[in-house]
Amino acid sequence: MSKILFVVTGATYWTLADGTRHPTGFWAEEVVAPYETFTAAGHQVTVATPGGVVPTVDKSSLTPEANGGQEAAEKMAAGLEAISELRNPIALEDVRLYDYDAVFYPGGHGPMEDLAVDATSGKLLIDTLFSGKPLGVVCHAPAALLAATKDDGGNAFAGYRLTGFSNAEETQTGLAAKAKWLVQDRLVEAGAAYQEGEPWGPNVVVDRNLVTGQNPASAGPAAAEMLKKLA
Repeated sequence: MSKILFVVTGATYWTLADGTRHPTGFWAEEVVAPYETFTAAGHQVTVATPGGVVPTVDKSSLTPEANGGQEAAEKMAAGLEAISELRNPIALEDVRLYDYDAVFYPGGHGPMEDLAVDATSGKLLIDTLFSGKPLGVVCHAPAALLAATKDDGGNAFAGYRLTGFSNAEETQTGLAAKAKWLVQDRLVEAGAAYQEGEPWGPNVVVDRNLVTGQNPASAGPAAAEMLKKLA
């Protein structure tokens, strides 16, 4: 059995370019699908958030529209409710990497608000990357990679092949024009070799111990790729 750390946003809103707050949090599928993948394989999950706050689900991620129908939405909500670890997170500041065999970051717009500028998270990402332990980051969570600044001022993920929520997808949500910045743009600016797939379809990019997924549909497949590295 491996121990897997889920680093989940503690944000409840995303500040847009005009200063308004867009309600958000984590995206349900990006927690539920990987959690079920890992636990079905016999692994243990611990949830950490900045300050140890109980994370908030983005209510949009529980709608029938986001899940392909009412039945699937109800199944997603039930899956989320079954994850007791979400109600008892540890503080990100108290995490010791040696306690875990892998680290996983689910998305939602929340990471753009808190993890993108969280130095503690940035150090954890750097330490995990250089440890060789599997590191999974999905959808908007690659925004957290922006805080992974090395001592020389460069980004630890520069030169890595990776993906994350695309400009095209953000445009289709109707939020691109309202955003201060976009995940794809910032990853490219940080020096990453961003690889874009078709909007909303599964796209998983693996480079060494780094596994990234583009969107919600990529969360389960990204977890499956991480399982291969834990075997």
